[in-house]
Amino acid sequence: MSTGAPTAAEPHSLRRRLLWLVLAAIALASVLQASTAYRTALQQADTMFDYHLQELARSVQGGVPFRPGSGAQPFDFQVQIWGPDGAQIFRSTGTALPSRAVLGFSDMEVEGVRYRVYSLQTPEQTIQIAQDLDARQARARVLAARAVLPVLLLAPLLMMAVWWLISRSLAPVQRVRTQVAGRAADDLSPLPEAGLPEEVMPLVSELNLLFGRVREAFAAQQTFVADAAHELRSPLTALRLQAQALRRAQDDAGREAAVARLNDGIERAIQLVNQLLVLAREEGHREGESRLQRIDLQDLARQVVADVLPQAQVRRVDVGLVTAESISVQGQPEPLHILLRNLLDNAIKYSPEGGQVDISLSAAKGAPCLRVEDSGPGIAEAERERVFDRFYRTADARAAGSGLGLAIVKTIAARHGATVQLGSSQRLGGLKVEVVFPPPDAARL
Repeated sequence: MSTGAPTAAEPHSLRRRLLWLVLAAIALASVLQASTAYRTALQQADTMFDYHLQELARSVQGGVPFRPGSGAQPFDFQVQIWGPDGAQIFRSTGTALPSRAVLGFSDMEVEGVRYRVYSLQTPEQTIQIAQDLDARQARARVLAARAVLPVLLLAPLLMMAVWWLISRSLAPVQRVRTQVAGRAADDLSPLPEAGLPEEVMPLVSELNLLFGRVREAFAAQQTFVADAAHELRSPLTALRLQAQALRRAQDDAGREAAVARLNDGIERAIQLVNQLLVLAREEGHREGESRLQRIDLQDLARQVVADVLPQAQVRRVDVGLVTAESISVQGQPEPLHILLRNLLDNAIKYSPEGGQVDISLSAAKGAPCLRVEDSGPGIAEAERERVFDRFYRTADARAAGSGLGLAIVKTIAARHGATVQLGSSQRLGGLKVEVVFPPPDAARL
């Protein structure tokens, strides 16, 4: 048995399917209506002809239009009249009917001709009126056909009207399809929503939202590439100059100094490239790519402190977790590790030698808060919004850096529904960074 992958369903035209279904429904309804009208017309014609037989018998009873010996023959009727003694006193010309009468209505066949017979008996005479049944049915079919004719004429007109209405109703869909098909690859402007039906409006609205997200992603990508190219130019130029200085060194001391500067430049370039890759990955994260986990912020803080401890020991900066409260959030371990690592890197880098960096956890009103404080110079209040921009560094920044650390922090926090707030540390005198997460039951990526 074949186990190949199932083939995709063939595409179909909504307009064609809708037309076929509606036109088939109209055709079926027309056939049913026509057949019903035809049968009803036949029944009504049969009733009408029986009534004519009765009326004709009553008129003969009153002496009109037949009198004995007149020989009149109205259309396809046969008339016979007998007296009280049973003697025939009148018979119309044509086929002779049997000399017997069944009162009321009856059917009979004489010489291969079928008749519908009505007999009426009075004290003076017995009257028998017969009608050619085939001729009668032929007239009934003509009347029935006339009753069906309007249905047969209206059905095609109704089909044409439905075809026009469906085509006109689906014209906005065709217009949107034409607009999308005729767009250039870089045209992400919103589709016009005016005049669209309610069933199509949500689809176009979602397409416009998608265009907006893609447009923002393209703009961010273009800005990122331009900024990255600009920022990489300086360290690469510095590396080239340091390599030239190494080549020109005349003695061992000069070469050692040049090698040290070159190594520092390479480390800064590596750090910049790593941060660029992290930022590109975080900004390119799409919803639903990774599953959320329950993360203990206290365990996370201990892991990150262990990572930055060698860097802190070089500068003799005291880094520690000042609270032992266990607080959990819904998130992804690796991005949150990067977030806290960037905050501690900045705090250690800008704190003076022998300074202090503290990490504390709290949960005010059910919202987990991760707080990092340092004893550095802090950030002026006027620049606290600007420092989240990529590659932005304050004018008085003395430590080496690329200006990407806080941009990465803000991007990761936004993915976790958290907010980043900058302030002044009342206890250590430097910068205070607070990352406030949503409550665990409301956390979403």
